[in-house]
Amino acid sequence: MSAVSTIHAATTSDAQPDLPEGTLDRVRRYRLERVRHMLRASGCPAIVLYDPVNIRYATDTSNMQIWSGRNPTRHVMVFAHGPVIGFEFHNCEHVWRGLPIEAEIRGATCWNYFNAGPHAAEKAREWAREIADLLRQHAPSDPRVAVDRLDPEGAYALREQGVEVLEGSGIMEQARSIKSADELLLIRASIDVCERGIRRMHDALEPGMTEQELWAHLHYENIRLGGEWIETRLLASGARTNPWMQECSGKPMRRGEIIAFDTDLVGPFGYCADISRTWTVGHVPPTDEQRRLYAAAYDQLHTNMALVRPGMSFREFADRSWAMPGPYVKNRYSCLAHGIGMVDEYPNIAYGVDFDHSGYDGHFESGMTLCIESYIGAEGGDEGVKLEQQVLLTDAGCQPLSTFEFETAWL
Repeated sequence: MSAVSTIHAATTSDAQPDLPEGTLDRVRRYRLERVRHMLRASGCPAIVLYDPVNIRYATDTSNMQIWSGRNPTRHVMVFAHGPVIGFEFHNCEHVWRGLPIEAEIRGATCWNYFNAGPHAAEKAREWAREIADLLRQHAPSDPRVAVDRLDPEGAYALREQGVEVLEGSGIMEQARSIKSADELLLIRASIDVCERGIRRMHDALEPGMTEQELWAHLHYENIRLGGEWIETRLLASGARTNPWMQECSGKPMRRGEIIAFDTDLVGPFGYCADISRTWTVGHVPPTDEQRRLYAAAYDQLHTNMALVRPGMSFREFADRSWAMPGPYVKNRYSCLAHGIGMVDEYPNIAYGVDFDHSGYDGHFESGMTLCIESYIGAEGGDEGVKLEQQVLLTDAGCQPLSTFEFETAWL
């Protein structure tokens, strides 16, 4: 069956944001063409997608995103010069209704152990035969297929069918890295919802409440306004802000402590708003040490935002980025900057000290959306400051997308 019709995004202020007519349809066409463009550029005839975010990008279908991320029970096959074929979870063909995408919908053959148990290998061979048959039908001269995620049993089964398996996650990361003007409307809508949640946290913050109670305000606004999920639980206070990457807890927050967070929020239309801010509990004036930490983080963030330009290599950006004082180097954040779209995306820019070991080179391009990162906390220090700004990279440099204010009175 095919799923071909038009969806209208009529909303109110208390539901998903309004969009200009036709925005979603244009976004869907753009994204699918980006996937096909990257397939053609890679010389690959087709790709099989299991990652729910990649499926959403290519088809705008969503079905139990978190659950299906753990349980590979639905997948999509996209041909560079051919059809889109959706393999849907049990009795869920209806999730394709209302989408302006020409697609053949089939039931998915599930061969993960949860679904297939001791018959997993047998089911994987059944799945592989179907993929191989489609390749012979739509790309008869090229028995290769890219896959974004694939357990070993599936790779073995495809090889038995004479199909060469190619790495597909890079194809999708590159496809997703350049945003259309219509995508930016969706990203801004998600950021708006996220910043309403941040405002709610800001206004609700008071001594004695737990970290989890404060974090719940962000979830509330996101779900209320049509958002989807939050990828992490990165909110911490006091001594739990140093080192960073401690998930929120039932710890009561004390007046004057630092409280810092990283939203990682997947909002309306499936786009991520990734913003970090730092306050004091009770919004009281900071101590001198808190001011020093904040000033360093603010300086790092804005120095690096002013530096990045289209055409600059990742290595050059790393080498020329803000020089971090020695006491803060050990606890530095995992990257200087990263791409952002539906979730964290290519590229991921390593610090200069990490580049030879864990970095990779490439070039910034106009149309990328990025998150510029900072974490400042001394090794063995009492607290730390986390700041992050989401930006659009234009020919003129970084244009902020997130607008929630910084604590400039602390500087």
